[in-house]
Amino acid sequence: MIGYKENCLQGFWIRLSIPLVLVTLSTLLLWVVFSATPALLFMLLVLLIVMAHHARQLYRLGRWLLDARIETIPEAGGIWDEVFSQLYKMVKRHNQTKLELATELQHIEQATAALPEGVAILNEANRIEWCNPLAQQHFDLDPEHDFMQDITYLVRQPEFVEYLHESNFSEPLVMRPARHDDMVLSIKLIPYGVNKRLLISRDITQLERIEAMRRDFVANVSHELRTPLTVVNGFVENLQDMPDLNRDDARRALQLMAEQTRRMENLVADLLTLSHLESDQSPLLEETVDMGVLLDEVYREGQLLGGGLYSLRLEVASGAKLLGNREELRSAFGNLLSNAIRYTPKGGSILLRWAERGGQPVFSVQDSGIGIAAQHIPRLTERFYRVDRSRSRETGGTGLGLAIVKHIAMRHQAKLEVMSEEGRGSTFALVFPVKRSVR
Repeated sequence: MIGYKENCLQGFWIRLSIPLVLVTLSTLLLWVVFSATPALLFMLLVLLIVMAHHARQLYRLGRWLLDARIETIPEAGGIWDEVFSQLYKMVKRHNQTKLELATELQHIEQATAALPEGVAILNEANRIEWCNPLAQQHFDLDPEHDFMQDITYLVRQPEFVEYLHESNFSEPLVMRPARHDDMVLSIKLIPYGVNKRLLISRDITQLERIEAMRRDFVANVSHELRTPLTVVNGFVENLQDMPDLNRDDARRALQLMAEQTRRMENLVADLLTLSHLESDQSPLLEETVDMGVLLDEVYREGQLLGGGLYSLRLEVASGAKLLGNREELRSAFGNLLSNAIRYTPKGGSILLRWAERGGQPVFSVQDSGIGIAAQHIPRLTERFYRVDRSRSRETGGTGLGLAIVKHIAMRHQAKLEVMSEEGRGSTFALVFPVKRSVR
């Protein structure tokens, strides 16, 4: 490479020297033939022409440098052709390097945009030098107007400002952004380079929600088990302290203990069912389910559960069979029916119906019960959520029935619809996709 440059310089000086040598020889010849005056005039004229030519090329070069583009580079002869040729190559290499850098920068921006965390670069004065789209979303930043702004002017929460200034970043900061109070962020600062820091933010809203659900779940299970255990333990202590207990009192105590034991058994059974349904390791085992036979079983179980105190009807308006898991469907249908019985006063009516809606198979349970206020409907499928806690416990409910129904519906790509009006009864419907209908 060095030898090539030296050869180019030597060629440049040779091309520059040749005209000067020719002019000098011509001048000496004129001097010999004529005299010194014509020879010097000739040489002066040639030098003026050469200077004018170089001045013109310098002017064109200056004009081009104001807007240096390959397509507008001047054309010239002689040594200027070599100069412009080298400039052309240099600009071309520069443009190619610029294009490669822009491509690499674009790749880096795409990679940082795909990160699951927000990333911002802060300088020693906590000013924002760069941030990815997720950081813009987390802190409500504007990349154009907030560039080189102090981040504490934009995120003014005291806990964030204190975390930024205390310089102890071993533990992340958990906070709710002021403009997104429904979001929970985990924030961590990582020093790097020379007085630079990476501000990394992660949306942990779902994790916090799951943790809250876990805490509520543990509290609810403990609460649900505490009452029957207290009852059973109380009767056991009474039986131990009363050796002369008569037969009727003993029978009554044993009956109540049996009821509370069944309640605990039902709760444990529902918890195991829910755990099985939520497990990713339990794939859906499908078969073609004869809905006439299955619904007849659910209907007869409902008659036994109702004890003849309700007007229970079964209406089969479609001959379609269903592709799904028979035991799970039976559990979902049975839970919807038992819920209707629990919340329907004695003498009320309950209708089980199998029909189609726009080609979609629909199982529904309609009752004339107490109904549900609108504000409760979105939360019905939450674990242990009860509209009427005392009534549910009195009738043996565990508070997990509709949570089980929701998960079975999800496993069958079905939708649970709830239509209810307080004091006028409810209708719960499972709407299955057309692809699960079998003729």
